[in-house]
Order: sequence, then C-alpha cells, then structure tokens
Amino acid sequence: YIGVVNRSQKDIDGKKDIMAALESERNFFLSHPAYKHIAERMGTPYLQRILNQQLTNHIRDALPAFRTHLQSQLLALNKEAEEYRKFSPDDVVHRTKTLLQLVQRLAVDFEKLIEGSGDKVDTVNLSGGARINKIFHERFPNELIKTESDERKLRQEINYAIRNIHGVRTGLFTPDMAFQAIVKKQISSLKGPCIKFIDMVSQELITTVYQCIGKLSTFPQLREETERIIITEIREQENKCREQVLLLIDIQLAYINTKHEDFIGFTNSQHLNNQSSMNSSAQIARNQGVTSRSNRIVIQKGWLTISNIGIMKGGAKEFWFILSTESLSWYKDGKEKEKKYMLPLDNLKLRDVEKGFMSSKFVFAIFNTELRNVYKDYKCLELACNSQEELDSWKASLLRAGVYPEKITEDGQENGAQPITDPQLERQVETIRNLVDSYMSIIYKTMRDLMPKTMMHLMINSVKEFISSELLAQLYALGECSALMDESPEQKQLREEVLRKHSALKEALTVIGEISSSTFTTPLPPPVDSSWIQHLSSRHRKNSATDGRLVIRANAPPIPRVSPTGPNSSSDGLQQLTGQHNHVRTSVPRRQPPAIPGVK
Repeated sequence: YIGVVNRSQKDIDGKKDIMAALESERNFFLSHPAYKHIAERMGTPYLQRILNQQLTNHIRDALPAFRTHLQSQLLALNKEAEEYRKFSPDDVVHRTKTLLQLVQRLAVDFEKLIEGSGDKVDTVNLSGGARINKIFHERFPNELIKTESDERKLRQEINYAIRNIHGVRTGLFTPDMAFQAIVKKQISSLKGPCIKFIDMVSQELITTVYQCIGKLSTFPQLREETERIIITEIREQENKCREQVLLLIDIQLAYINTKHEDFIGFTNSQHLNNQSSMNSSAQIARNQGVTSRSNRIVIQKGWLTISNIGIMKGGAKEFWFILSTESLSWYKDGKEKEKKYMLPLDNLKLRDVEKGFMSSKFVFAIFNTELRNVYKDYKCLELACNSQEELDSWKASLLRAGVYPEKITEDGQENGAQPITDPQLERQVETIRNLVDSYMSIIYKTMRDLMPKTMMHLMINSVKEFISSELLAQLYALGECSALMDESPEQKQLREEVLRKHSALKEALTVIGEISSSTFTTPLPPPVDSSWIQHLSSRHRKNSATDGRLVIRANAPPIPRVSPTGPNSSSDGLQQLTGQHNHVRTSVPRRQPPAIPGVK
C-alpha cells in the first residue's frame, strides 16, 4: 500500500503549484507519527517509481513471446513483400516478364490438376483429373447400362421385326435382317450417353480452368482475356469430340461384324436357347469386362446404413460393407473381424429409392428377382450413404459385380418377357435376343475403351498443349499487353498495405531489441502486513459494544482518519491526527486492501 496526499479543491482553486503540493506531501509523511518510519515508501514520487517498475517488469516478461510473434509475421510476409518491392507498374519490361511468368505458372498448375502431383496434395476435395477419371470409369459405364432396353420391350421389338420380315409367309429360319435391325437400333441409342459423357468432361475442364485462373485476379483484364481464350478453345475441342464420337458410332452402324472373335455366333444359338435370361445377363457382364464372381475379388469397401430395418433387428446404424464379385458382406466395424451377414449376388438387382423429405442420406435398394428374402424376413435391403458421389460409386461397383438396375415398364411392373404362343417364333426371338446381347457386349466394351481415349487425345491433351504453347501468343496478338497488366485498385491497396506492414514489423523488432538490451528489473517491495488491521477491527467491534470508545492496543502506529475533500479543508490538505481530517489516499498497484471503515 502506498499512501499519497492530493491537493484539495481549495488548493486547486487557489492554483497551488504541483511542486509545492509534492513538498507538502513529503513534509506530511516525514512529520506524521503514523508514517514517518515508512516515509521513504510513501508519496507520489515513490508511487511513480513502483508503477513504472511494475510496467517495466511486465514488458520484460512479455517481450520474448511478442518478439516471436512479430518474427513469424515478418517471415510470412518476406516473400510477398520482396515481390511487391520489385514490382514497377510503369516498367514495360517488368510487365512483360510478369505476364510470361503468370502464363507459365497457369500451364503448370493446370497440368498438375489434370495429371496429378505429389506436392501440395489436396486432402479435402478431388482435383480435376480425379473427377474426370471418375467420369471415365464410373459414370459413363453406368450411363451405358441405362440405355439397355427392358426385357419385355426388347423381346416385343424382336418379335415384330421377325414377323415384319417374313410378311405373309411363315419363316422356317431365323432372319439375319431382324438381328441387324435390332443391333443397329441399340447402337444408335448410344449417342445420347456419349454426348453426355463429352459434356461432363468438358465441364470438368472448365471448372479446372476457373480454379487455375483465379490466381490472375491481381490483373482483371488479363484474367478476363485468358478465361475467354481458353474456354473458346475447350468449346472448339468439344465440337471436334462430338464429331469424332458420332463418327465412331456411324462406323459401328456401317458394318455388323458377326465374325468377331468375341461374338458367340449363330452356330451356338441352339445352346443359347437352353440358357435363361439371367445367365445371359451374366454372360454380358463377363463380356463387358466385369470380373467373374468365382474369382472373389473385392470391388469396394465402405460404410453404409441399413435404413429399412429397425435398430432392434440389427439395422438403422452404420456397418462396414464389402462388395466382392461373389457376395455383399457387412461387418460390425472396419476391422472386419465380426461378420454380420453375407448376401450372395445371384439374382440380385438394384433399385433407386427416393430421398426422404427430412433425410440427408442417399438411398438405394437391392432385391431378389425371384422374390426371395434377401435378409431375414426382408425381401428388400435399403442401404444409405452420405453423399451423391458415394451413391454413384456404389452403383458403379454393383454394376461391375453383375447387379444391374431394375427395368420399369410403362405400366409400372418389373420387366419380363411377354408370352409368345408360337413355339417356333419363341425360339427365333430367344436366338436373336442372345445374339443381340453378345454383339452389344462387344460394342459396350469397345465404346468404354475408345471414349476415354478419344477425350484424352482430342480434348484434354489438346487443351494442355494449347495453354502451354499457344495461350501466350494469342495474348500478345491482342496488341494490348500493357493494358492487360494493369493491376486492380484492390490489388494496389493490398500491395501498399503489405509493404507498410512489413516495414512496421521490421521497425518494431528493432525497437524491441533496443528495449530488451537496456531494461533491467528490480523486485517490488514486500506487501504490508495487515493482520493487525483485522485484529483492530475485531477489537473495535467489541469496544463499541461496551462504551463506544476506540482503544488501540497493537504494535502498529495509529490509523489516520480520512474524510472526503471539502471546501473547508486546509490549504495544504494536511492536518494533524488529533480528530482533524487529512486528505490521504492510498494507491494499490498490485491488490486491493481489506475494507476498513473510515479509511480510503
């Protein structure tokens, strides 16, 4: 506790000098019996020294962490500030050099996003190349499967084709023209998925370009022109891809090669007549490159929720699912030690399930085509995942395993063959049906192989080559290179702020270095023992209960009574202890003293 004596209001009104007030304060503490033994630790000058030392100690303690923080900020700004310091807005040579560097960096960034790179790998989102790969091997094969005609419609078309070819005559042999007519119609239906495939890849390329040219925002005109030139090139290559893909389909339509080594051939038709349509579908899957189930190869693993079974019956929670070429199994967790169930893939099909109003899950269902239970008493198993990407991935994997989507006819019933009363016509329909499946599996396999190659050659590689070699020339051809490198007002302000902050950080570190080398610390005075005050307070309460008089029986000096400053106070604000009021205030630099009646 440090006592001080302030000027009274009368002293202030009388314009008593500050130095005189300090001298009066010093005389008061030297002459007062209660304070003269500690006068050197009382008064405003001593309070100033203590507070200053306290502030100095605090600064000294905080300097190391503060210096480290400033140094980290300076280090983060060094490279950017160095670039801005070298930037000369009016230097033509520097503008040209900057333009060249930006275009080269754009080409490198675009190639890394498409081809993949080991440095600065994004662990949150898929890059452009990874998304295009997903289109190649998941979305496009799934779109091809959607083009398959449902069983009832296909058999009806074959039936009509055979009967129309025979006309009024009764045919004894299966007509080749019916086979060719059905196959050409199936091949023509591939145009839609192939065009959609081109559009998806083109959109991913444009998204990747936007991601790369975002770094050119410093120069708005350069960014705008670069975006326009590259997008125009992508659209041109997209048109070339469309023409090439349509040409590939026309080539397939021009000649139906029944001598292909993978075609089952007309000589095997009698053998195929004895197979069921399900076996035929399995043969299609194998011809399309789907791995045989007997190999038991794992296709996909992941978490799925069984959404149509209550929690009491083992559902409504996530399980670790493993899809192989033979079965669909699920386990309690990813350790794959406690297997819950294994579902064979035979006679299974896939069905879409509408997303619930309040649900955030994406759901699909699997069921048995022979109306058997797939799990316990359930004929259908609804599986939910967390995103559309996961849903598409599981559908594509089930497709590879031979689990095909359900075909729904116009009347809402599941697909099935329409009964044919003529046995000879039925055999001819079955023969052509199997031949069409065999030949179309060759077409599907060819298109799945050629489409990604066509896109890589005509679009992706061409755009990469254009950005790395032609973009700069086209920017120069605009004839406004100087205007292209005009920085935006926001960028100019940012540049000035970075340079100003960098300079301020260096100056601050210099100042801190000087302070830390010239500052020393001294310990604060020990706190005053105030235990006698508590003893005095208890004795005061006891005496008040007897005669109301205050008797001091302690080793400490008597306590000066202090009252608020008033206009009738003395000129120096200092009076003796004998019942008169002194304007004494106590400043507490570290902690608050206990409350004592009559003392501030």
